[in-house]
Amino acid sequence: MLNNRSNKRNKHSLVVKLSITMFLLVFITIGLSWLLNRGFLENYYLYNKQQTLLNAYEIINQAGTSGVLEDESFDVSFENICSNGNISILIINGDSGFPNSRVVRSSYADEAEAMMQFMELLSGNSQDEPRILLTEKDYIVERKNDTRLDAEYLVLVGNLSNGNSIYMKTALESVRESVEISNRFSLMAGIAALFICAIISVFMANGIAKPLSRLSELSKHMAALDFNARYYSGRGGTREIDELGGHMNELSDALEKTITQLKTANNELQRDIEKKEEIDEMRKEFLSNVSHELKTPLALIQGYAEGLRDGISDDPESRLFYCDVIVDEADKMNQLIRRLLSLNQLEFGNDTADMERFDISELVQGVVNASSIMLATEHITVEYISEGPIYVWGDEFKVEEVITNYLSNAIHYALGGKIIRITMEERDGLVRVSVFNTGNPIPEDELDKIWIKFYKVDKARTREYGGNGIGLSIVKAIMESMNRQCGVINHEDGVEFWMELELADDIRAIEMEDSR
Repeated sequence: MLNNRSNKRNKHSLVVKLSITMFLLVFITIGLSWLLNRGFLENYYLYNKQQTLLNAYEIINQAGTSGVLEDESFDVSFENICSNGNISILIINGDSGFPNSRVVRSSYADEAEAMMQFMELLSGNSQDEPRILLTEKDYIVERKNDTRLDAEYLVLVGNLSNGNSIYMKTALESVRESVEISNRFSLMAGIAALFICAIISVFMANGIAKPLSRLSELSKHMAALDFNARYYSGRGGTREIDELGGHMNELSDALEKTITQLKTANNELQRDIEKKEEIDEMRKEFLSNVSHELKTPLALIQGYAEGLRDGISDDPESRLFYCDVIVDEADKMNQLIRRLLSLNQLEFGNDTADMERFDISELVQGVVNASSIMLATEHITVEYISEGPIYVWGDEFKVEEVITNYLSNAIHYALGGKIIRITMEERDGLVRVSVFNTGNPIPEDELDKIWIKFYKVDKARTREYGGNGIGLSIVKAIMESMNRQCGVINHEDGVEFWMELELADDIRAIEMEDSR
């Protein structure tokens, strides 16, 4: 639960950071644009107005040079210059004084009024000194205030090539108004853009954060040695992130394979270190025990074989009995030798444990099913309920041999209600598998000795665990080969044998849901 909350906080933190970053970038961009408008747009408009005046002057000057300035053919061009550029123009003959000059062309309907306005504007009746913007040989461009109209103009005063004088002015109030409108519109557009950006940035941040969150979840599973976790590409993932997820999947597979090999190698190494110190002692003990166990059947076989050779009895049934005894004892010796060889391979490390992940619940169920006929014959009830797969590390074949040995002993020694109960318990990263059967308990002073080769419980034979004393020794050797524990517990109504295996993570993949 805490991990899930932490993952959500981390994901939300990433989304918030990305959203704020993109929002700030847009905010800064819009803010810079607005500041540039406020600081430079008016000067830019003024520059363009000046260029409009100069272009108009060049066209009119060319018309004057070519002699068409006063012709009707120039009327349309003159009107376009005045209307498109919002320019007031007065062209007068330059030979006479300003008040008495003849008007060559004018954008005013009342020429006298036009001359008066230009005289007042140029006479210097303004509160501020004019600001000259451009001075050329034939004209000057200046910025002047008209106190009568409380307006500011951009004025061009000059001479044409044909000797006429030209006066041009354009109001700058339209420039200021355009700038103010542009700034207000930029501000409103910026606010709308910020709102839209905030929405888009959240979606974009989610699109980036979700696949990164999946990769983070995958790395946590890998850190916990759950190599069955997988990255699945979902909506919003970029090609680079999907490639990274694919590489992490490959890394997970490689790590699982390597760790499996390391577990096997580490298990084998531990056994190699221990077995070097035990080989000599085990060899001596083995020879001594084998000699003891084989002495009785060999004596029986020899005695009955000599009886048959000497013809002790002519009765066919007696001879058949002798033969049955010999065959039975030989079979016991064969089984003993085979189990001794198996035990010898385990103890000497010739039969290594292949560590792998498998479902212990399924294995136990298989052993119970295989023993169903024997259980029915002995009228024994088995209580075992599988609650789903439980994955462990171990040698599956050898673990099956341990479970089979436990179940066989339980069947053989079940008394009273004849109940066998198989349970599994998970704790501290281990799974304990217990096989309990009703019956007589083992004497307390014998509990630690039943695992020794060839050891049998006391002469009373209340429980001859292991038959010839090899079965539980094999169980012990198998568990030691996997570096795991096994044991036995007495209860009031029976005996419980148990073994422990390392718990493996459940096999599951990461569910890459877009809603996460």
